[in-house]
Amino acid sequence: MSDTIEKVKCLIIGSGPAGYTAAIYAARANMAPVLYQGTQPGGQLTTTNEVENFPGYPEGITGPEMMMELQKQAGRFGTDIRDGWVTRVDFSGDVHRVWVNDHKEIHCDSVIISTGASAKYLGLVSEQKYLKLGGGVSACAVCDGFFYRNQEVVIVGAGDSACEEAHYLSKLCSKVTMLVRRDVFRASKIMANRVKNTKNIEILFNTETEEVLGDGQVVTGVKVKDNVTGEVKTIPATGFFVAIGHKPNTDIFKEYLDLDKTGYIINKPGTSKTNVEGVFVSGDAADHVYRQAITAAGTGCMAALDAERYLAAKEAPVEA
Repeated sequence: MSDTIEKVKCLIIGSGPAGYTAAIYAARANMAPVLYQGTQPGGQLTTTNEVENFPGYPEGITGPEMMMELQKQAGRFGTDIRDGWVTRVDFSGDVHRVWVNDHKEIHCDSVIISTGASAKYLGLVSEQKYLKLGGGVSACAVCDGFFYRNQEVVIVGAGDSACEEAHYLSKLCSKVTMLVRRDVFRASKIMANRVKNTKNIEILFNTETEEVLGDGQVVTGVKVKDNVTGEVKTIPATGFFVAIGHKPNTDIFKEYLDLDKTGYIINKPGTSKTNVEGVFVSGDAADHVYRQAITAAGTGCMAALDAERYLAAKEAPVEA
C-alpha cells in the first residue's frame, strides 16, 4: 500500500494513437487527464519505419515522429504525461483503484484503457534483428505492404488473418510465398480457397522458418525447412510478414472486465463503454479486426467523449 493516494479525474492507461487522442479530447474538455505511457511509450507505431496511410501527412512520417507529435499535442492542452506502467487495478468498488509500478496508488473518477495489443512473432534472432532495423519484417500487411509493390515476399501463418493478409499482398506484390507449419490451414474454407485460387500465391505446407536472411540492413531472403522431408532451401524475398496473431495487453483487467476468448476487452456496441461504469476502452485492446492507427485514434476520441458524458452525469445536481 502506498503512503499517499492520488486522486485523478481521468486516468489514461497506455499511449499510442488511441491514448494520445483520448488525452487531447479529455484535456480540451477540462478533465485534467493523467496519462501513463506504459512499457512501450508510443505503442506499436514506434517500431514502424514509415507511416503513409494516416491522414494529414501527404509526404508520410515515421512512426516515432508521429507519436512525438501526438504527445506534444496532448501535452499542449495540459495532459499530465508520465513514465511508468499500471501493474494492478481494482474496479470492484465505486472508486476505480489503480497501482503504478506496483507502489503508487491512484483513485480515479474515470479510466480510459489504451494498452493496445502486441503482435506475436516467431522469436528468431534474425527476425527480431530486421524488425528492429525496419528492414523488411512486419506484422501488418495493410500497414506495410505498399512498400513491397512488385516485389517478392514471404508470409507466415495459417489462420483467417494470414490468408486475408496474403491475399492483400498478392494485389501489390509480384509473388507471395505462404508458409504453413502443418499440412492444413486453420482458416475457414472460404479464406483458404481464396489464397489457393490466387495465381501469384505459392503455399508451402509443412514448412517452418529457419532464418530470415539479409545484407545487414534489409531482408534478402528466408531460409525454410520442410518438417516432413527435412529439406532446407532459401526463398528470395525482400519482405517477411508474420501473421500468427496478436495478444491484447489486458491481463491485469481480466478479473474485472469482460474479455473475449483471446483477451480483447468487450465494449458495448457503438460505444467505448466496458461492463464497469466509468471504465472505457480504446484502440487495439478492444479491436481484433482493423488494428490501424486511424481507427485507434477514432476510438480514443470516442472514449474521451464517453468519459466526459459519464463524469458530467455524475456531477449534475440531483433535482428535488
